[in-house]
Amino acid sequence: MVIMKRISFIIMCFFIIAWLLQGCEKELMDYHGKPGVYFAVQHGFTGGNDAIWPYQPKSNVEFFKILGDTTTVEIKVMATGSVSEEDRLFRMEINPDSTNATPGVHYESLSGNYFIPAGKAYALIPITLYRTADMQVKDITVGLRLLPNDNFELAFPEWHAVDDLYYGDVVENFDDSQHTLVINDVMTRPSQWSGQASSSGLEGGLFGEFSRKKLELMCELCDVTYEDFCDANIMITLLKYEIRNTMAKYLTNALEKGHPVLEDDGRLMWVGTCTWSSYIGVPYIPE
Repeated sequence: MVIMKRISFIIMCFFIIAWLLQGCEKELMDYHGKPGVYFAVQHGFTGGNDAIWPYQPKSNVEFFKILGDTTTVEIKVMATGSVSEEDRLFRMEINPDSTNATPGVHYESLSGNYFIPAGKAYALIPITLYRTADMQVKDITVGLRLLPNDNFELAFPEWHAVDDLYYGDVVENFDDSQHTLVINDVMTRPSQWSGQASSSGLEGGLFGEFSRKKLELMCELCDVTYEDFCDANIMITLLKYEIRNTMAKYLTNALEKGHPVLEDDGRLMWVGTCTWSSYIGVPYIPE
């Protein structure tokens, strides 16, 4: 009786294993049909990675977080189907319907011809962008679109969100043969900024009222970045006090030497411990 139970158990295990193997075989079946290409751009919430970030139709490029006037972003293009032992040409061009940027001014012109390298299933396409003054007043967009050719069709012109990729802003449906870069240089007040102006316009707190000019000077003098001002783990109280003290010393010395640092409205730049008062919109008048 014991032997029969063991035999039955073994037979049951065999069928379970066979069923699991059959499921695996179905999942690993070769892709059928002509290979296709699509934009495989993923991003999401801080702390995640591309294992759980959703695919996106747009990417934000924020120049105020970037040192220098030029940056290069890499856009991932993936191919469906089997990996080839040869380089495979695909085509990508500017999409005029989603572009207000000017080639040679906002971005480096594209070649149009790109390759999925031999032995690879994807390519990283470099797009070079240039900082311009108009990015401080409006979004500049560079739209990209893939084109079918002899090697590839368009894989997912009707993309549907993947349930397992959830750690970010999920876009349920879009055309994944298109991708748009949204570029701006508009610096907003970071989360760890300490200070503001009162209802009367009088600046107070450690840093006073936020301004881009003030923050950029802090970054220059104190070896910090805009992103540091967005991270509570970096911008701790002690560091804030060090930044305030360094700024106050610099601004005071500049005033005493006859080269005061002014905000865009003409008032003296101010941080806590500066000996003067500063009101929004009230210009500095030398004595």
